Amino acid sequence: MKKLMSFFIAIVAACLLLTVGIKRLESAQGDSSAKTLNLFNWGDYIDPALIKKFEKETGYQVNYETFDSNEAMLTKIQQGGTSYDLAVPSDYTIEKMKKEHLLLPLDKKQIKGLGNIDPSFMNKSFDPDNRYSIPYFWGTLGIIYNDKFVKADQIQHWRDLWNPEFAHSIMLVDSARDILGFSLVKNGDSMNTRSRAQVTRAKDDLDKLAPNVKAIVADEIKMYMIQNEAKIAVTWSGEASEMLSNNSHLHYVVPTEGSNLWFDNLVIPKTAKHFKAIYAFLNFMLRPENAKQNALYVGYATPNDKAKALLPKDVRNDKQFYPPTDTIGKLQVYEDLGLKTVGMYNDLFLEFKMHRS
Repeated sequence: MKKLMSFFIAIVAACLLLTVGIKRLESAQGDSSAKTLNLFNWGDYIDPALIKKFEKETGYQVNYETFDSNEAMLTKIQQGGTSYDLAVPSDYTIEKMKKEHLLLPLDKKQIKGLGNIDPSFMNKSFDPDNRYSIPYFWGTLGIIYNDKFVKADQIQHWRDLWNPEFAHSIMLVDSARDILGFSLVKNGDSMNTRSRAQVTRAKDDLDKLAPNVKAIVADEIKMYMIQNEAKIAVTWSGEASEMLSNNSHLHYVVPTEGSNLWFDNLVIPKTAKHFKAIYAFLNFMLRPENAKQNALYVGYATPNDKAKALLPKDVRNDKQFYPPTDTIGKLQVYEDLGLKTVGMYNDLFLEFKMHRS
């Protein structure tokens, strides 16, 4: 009897050890079979109906968490407390994440529909050969004007902002790279310059613009423009889209001499666990009908060529948000300039804000 009991205990112990071993193996392999997807995205940056559709089609449950800046997203992933399966950083942030080894390369053999993406939006400097990222949405930095106060031919170029007629009329988005950036473009310099002399000259020109600046703000810029409380604003196309949909007197211009071209992208953080769910979701979002639905909900420009073809004619032919090829060719994607250079931009931008106060 004792021998039988000892044998039984040994069997139980062996089973426990086997269970622990399997659990550890699953953990090491990422537990890719779990019916879960942890998605880390900007706020209200996907049609909720698409998430429900994906869950119904695949059986995966999407846990959706949001962030409000690239920096907040990066910090959360650096800390590693949460195992996000997919995140949506912007272009220059991907460079940072690659340098810090925070991303896993894409297994393109598992991806269907990558050919739907416009080739001109692939193989960008922040991720050559798209080893780590898939374009999600894209947009520009531009000028919004209200036709109740400003004629179209008055505000087509960055230099037009310096017109004395626009005294105390311009809202600027609170962003060092963007505001110094358009001043750099006006002077024929790169938005990614590391030259202190060029950035200082751009800042000095902004000091001359100060009498025309009504305020430097963040999200409030939408309210000001929608309610006709400012004549002109400098902001991003996504913000502009929301403003234009709420005020028919507003128009968006991307200066033909150049501006910023930005991308938000789907990437796989190194802490990802649910790989079957990840590739199911990527393939789902690459399907033209789903990318089209998402573009109509979010209001940003889709990089999915086949999805764009499905959009209403007035949307896909809107040059305010789908600029012509010659304009796109002059747009610049932000690069990761490093802490020292970014610090220089931030310091000079702060000087400009203090100058106008």
